[in-house]
Amino acid sequence: MNSRKTNRIGIAIVEHQRQFLIGVRPSGVALAGFHEFPGGKCRAEETAEACAVRECKEETGLDVIAVNELLYEEHAYDHADVKLHFWLCRPKQSLTELKDCDLKGFHWFPVESLPELQFPEANARLIKLLVSSYSDS
Repeated sequence: MNSRKTNRIGIAIVEHQRQFLIGVRPSGVALAGFHEFPGGKCRAEETAEACAVRECKEETGLDVIAVNELLYEEHAYDHADVKLHFWLCRPKQSLTELKDCDLKGFHWFPVESLPELQFPEANARLIKLLVSSYSDS
């Protein structure tokens, strides 16, 4: 039996015009250097949906609306066990306002570029889902 704590994680998959909001994990943290979507640990009584919205605001400054849960994934990393709730989100801001946003190190990436980025292993099914759902082909 695994005695490690499992972390529930809410992740905002922010989509706008077939582009996704992505950052790079900083040095000194688990999975440093990997690409990531905004997100983090859920608080005790917080839903994964509310967590994804809150974490996106904290990490990027962007207000988003959660649309639906795209995918749920459980994964055991060396550093932790995680339950990942990937939530499709849309920006509340208009296109004009988005262009002026300082996203705190996060950037918009077109869906076609997602397979070329280095994401943590637990994101593999999500990336395939996004590419198949949002690509032109």
